[in-house]
Amino acid sequence: GDCFPCPQEGCPMMGHYADRFPAKLERVDQKYFLNTAADPPFTTWRQKVFIKLSGVKKMRGDINLVFHDTEGNTKEYEVASGVLSQDQVYTKYLDVEINPKNTKKIEFLWNKTVFTLLWARLGAETVNIIHGEDGRR
Repeated sequence: GDCFPCPQEGCPMMGHYADRFPAKLERVDQKYFLNTAADPPFTTWRQKVFIKLSGVKKMRGDINLVFHDTEGNTKEYEVASGVLSQDQVYTKYLDVEINPKNTKKIEFLWNKTVFTLLWARLGAETVNIIHGEDGRR
């Protein structure tokens, strides 16, 4: 998360195109870490999610986002779990397997625990997602 979003010149690349980022080649013995998807082509897009809740003051449950692409594929990601509070902004970095350029919609899901009162409601006041590739929302 420290290098999010990518700098104006783009995210540094490893391998064949590493020479396009000469400032990143000044250090010796650099370590690179990659987050990959479980399925081919193993690509993920780093996205930063901010969610502000509305509804009851506090309750237990979890918040998930479901990403839908233009080809009918869906992937679900957990943003927060446990005691949820309406006065808190939940922030998380997600490595999403769906290309932001092909995202059709993003669905907000709230699941309450079994012991939560039936009348209790919780929703998203705001959901902001920043794409790591170029800092777009």
